[in-house]
Amino acid sequence: MSTRFYMTRDVNGYNGFGIPWSLNGYSMVLATGAEQHVTVPSTFQNWIALFSYTPSANVWVDGITTAVAPVGAAAATTARLNPSARQVKAGDTISFISSDTTSPMVQVEFLGIEPFGGLV
Repeated sequence: MSTRFYMTRDVNGYNGFGIPWSLNGYSMVLATGAEQHVTVPSTFQNWIALFSYTPSANVWVDGITTAVAPVGAAAATTARLNPSARQVKAGDTISFISSDTTSPMVQVEFLGIEPFGGLV
């Protein structure tokens, strides 16, 4: 069983962001420089992943390849620093890493969604 996400309308007819409690989620504590990952559930084909982090933590998240924390000069990367949400598909792997020495906590929850344009 999983939780489906529907955008709701407010009293003026605008989309509101009413998030239900999710039945699908993971939490973890990151050790310095140690990558961890989760696999997107398969109950629905399309999901929105919502991320939460320990305040002031620096967590790099990558849904394309293994997350790598930067170490110096500018370099191309698909990792993103503390993203709030991303569209993902069933079976995708989401990778997390931090160079913080404070053992940051990370939480990700998944809500089933209808496919958006361009999401293949």
